Amino acid sequence: MNPFFSAIMPVHNGERFIAATLESVREQHHDGIELVIVDDGSTDRTLDIVRDFAEVLPIRLLTPGRIGSAEAVSNIGLREARGQWAGFLHCDDLWLPGRMARLWGEMEATDAVLIVHNSVFVGPDGQRLGPWTCPLSEGNVPPEQFIERLLVQNFIAPVSPVFRRKAALESGGMDRTIWACPDWDFWLRLGALGPVRFIDETLTAYRVHPESQTVAHARLPDEWEQQLTIVLDRHLGSLAATGKHRASIERVARASVAVNSALLAALRGEPTRPLAAIFQLLALGPSGWRRYLRDSRIVQRVGSRLKVRRRLKPSIQG
Repeated sequence: MNPFFSAIMPVHNGERFIAATLESVREQHHDGIELVIVDDGSTDRTLDIVRDFAEVLPIRLLTPGRIGSAEAVSNIGLREARGQWAGFLHCDDLWLPGRMARLWGEMEATDAVLIVHNSVFVGPDGQRLGPWTCPLSEGNVPPEQFIERLLVQNFIAPVSPVFRRKAALESGGMDRTIWACPDWDFWLRLGALGPVRFIDETLTAYRVHPESQTVAHARLPDEWEQQLTIVLDRHLGSLAATGKHRASIERVARASVAVNSALLAALRGEPTRPLAAIFQLLALGPSGWRRYLRDSRIVQRVGSRLKVRRRLKPSIQG
C-alpha cells in the first residue's frame, strides 16, 4: 500500500544537522509516512547517518550522484515519492512535536491543494530565536488574498507547507532556473489553484546558520534581485486586485525586493545600495508601510539573523 504522506529531503553534505532532523521525524513517525532522501553526491558522513536511521524509519534513499541543483534534486524526490500528500524537509530543519498528528486530519478533510502553518527560527545550536509567522487568518484563505500577501514577501518557511503531490507535479515542480527563491515561486503557483488551508500554530523549526544556501551561495548581488524580480513579474498576473489597489500592492512588492536584495548583500559583506531601498520604502506612504510590515515579516526575519550573528561573533573573533 502506498504511503499517504511523503517527506522529501534533498541533501548534500548535511552531516552537521541531519541526525537532529531525522530524529525529529522518528519521534512522531507512524504508518502512512515515507521519507524520500535524495543525496546530491555527499562526501561527508551524511549517507552513514541516513543508513543508521533507515533501521528505525521507512527511508527510501536515492543516490543519483552529484547534480549541484537543490531544485533538480527536490524534483527527483517529488517524482519518486508515492504519497498523496508531500512536503519538503531540508536536512537542517525540524518537525516540532505533534506536527504530523495535527496535520493528518487536515490533509484527510480539506479540499485545499496547499496547507501552511507557522514556524520558528532556531540557531545552529537549536536555540529558539523567534517566530516566523504567516500574515493569514486561521482556516481557508481565498487564493486572491493568499497571492496578494505572498507577492510582497515569501512569508512561508520551506519546511512548513504540505501539498497534494499530483498538483505539484502537474504545476511543474521546482523551477531549477530560480535558484534564489524556488519555493516562493512554487507556493505562488500552488496557492493560485484554490483556497489555502492555514493552521495558526507553530509546528516546524527553520534553522538559521552561516552555511545555509541563501547565505553561502556564491552569486553576484544583482543576480539575487534579478531572481526575485523574475518571480514577482511572473505572478503579478495572478493578482485579482485592480486599479489603485493593484498598483499599491505592486509598489510594496517591488520595494520588498529592493530591501531583500540590500539585506542579503549586507549579510554577505558585498556592495549594497541601501539608500535606493530606503527611498522606495519611504515613497510607499503610511498604507504601504503597514502592508509591508504586515506581509514582509521583516522584523522576524532580520531579528533572528542578527541574533545568530551576535552569538557567532565572539567565536569568530576568538
